[in-house]
Amino acid sequence: MRRLISAAGLLIFLFAGLGYAKEYVVSKRAGDYEVEVTIDKNPPVVGKNNVEIEIKDANGKYVTDAKVVVEYLMPAMPGMPAMDYKTDAKLEGKYEYKATMDLSMSGSWSVTVKITRGEKTSKAKFSIDAQ
Repeated sequence: MRRLISAAGLLIFLFAGLGYAKEYVVSKRAGDYEVEVTIDKNPPVVGKNNVEIEIKDANGKYVTDAKVVVEYLMPAMPGMPAMDYKTDAKLEGKYEYKATMDLSMSGSWSVTVKITRGEKTSKAKFSIDAQ
């Protein structure tokens, strides 16, 4: 009976672990684009977080000819100035733009992915809570 209970406990533990998301994924619209942003840590952490961005146009085709910038900021608080950073995302692989966000402290951050193609710039905005 003890072995049965131990085996059941192990199975519950293993299946509970499958529900834990290792990555933080956000899908947003930015003008005519569908943007999927994946951060390699869930939740994002203080320090380096690798970001991968996939962009599809209105026809569902991957966009590989855009300039992509990731801006991330934490608003000013009493006794602390605003923290405002940006980093260029580079096309790596077939469809993925990659960048690294270096979050300087825990708390709520506003993130904007700016996509410039030709003369037009579109933005996808979302928030993260860094631990």
